[in-house]
Amino acid sequence: MKTATLGLVVLVGIACAMLLVDWIETLRPQVGPTVAEESLYLDGKTARRISLGFNGLAADWYWMRSLQYVGRKLISEDVAIDNLSQLDMKLLAPLLDTATTLDPEFLDPYEYAAIILPSVDVQEAIRITQKGIDANPNAWRLYHHLGYIYWQQHNYQTASEIYGRGAQIPGAPPWMEAMKAKMAADGGSRATAREIYTRMYEQSNEQQVRDMAHKRLLQLDSLDQRDALRKVLSAYQARAGKCPNAWNEVEQVFRALRVPVDASGAPLDPTGVPYVLRSGTCEIELDPKSEIPAR
Repeated sequence: MKTATLGLVVLVGIACAMLLVDWIETLRPQVGPTVAEESLYLDGKTARRISLGFNGLAADWYWMRSLQYVGRKLISEDVAIDNLSQLDMKLLAPLLDTATTLDPEFLDPYEYAAIILPSVDVQEAIRITQKGIDANPNAWRLYHHLGYIYWQQHNYQTASEIYGRGAQIPGAPPWMEAMKAKMAADGGSRATAREIYTRMYEQSNEQQVRDMAHKRLLQLDSLDQRDALRKVLSAYQARAGKCPNAWNEVEQVFRALRVPVDASGAPLDPTGVPYVLRSGTCEIELDPKSEIPAR
């Protein structure tokens, strides 16, 4: 009976809190988007002080706010999740920093900071990810994320060193040591990029990150495809003395090579959308309707 009574009290308290929040929202004056965004943020020390010991719950709240903050910015913008430099994302770093200050062992915000934040503020991305390593020295995934940031910056030597440090952690997978060698020997290659995004797709728990990694893998497939298609077009140009004006002029070659084409003879990208041929040139472009990132 005592347990049932306590459970009922908790449920009533939660219901009252939800009703109170709704009531407060109805009384809240309308404010501009800048003021509304500022209301999302308290610095980590203040947040810890007022969380009354419920740091994990407060960290979850800030983490969800981070996702909502990015989501609202992306609603009307056609940009890749890992290329947000053109958006005003000044609160993303503070939100993620506060979440990790409240719960230093909460790994998801560190991953988000490493993958989403570099295009907004690369130094903050490095600082927050390094903060995660300092708080969780045995979390090899954080070394993978920090190495990814340096790889993005074309600092392959530092990326190699970080992957090497992560490879020494008990439980780290063998590919961490392989990534150390790849970075040092061939950091700027598509093969290295493919390895990074494949591991990111396999290891991440965050759907936005997995979706981004999947699109980057499709982009790499498309780049390889377009290189092969350009060779066909170059061979046609050498034989005919000009570039084709339409795909159907080289359709038979594509079919002989078993290149997937649509009814007009246009080769298809990895998502099944036809490539665009610039008439009279040998330039191949993605169709704007394709989900593959253009850059």
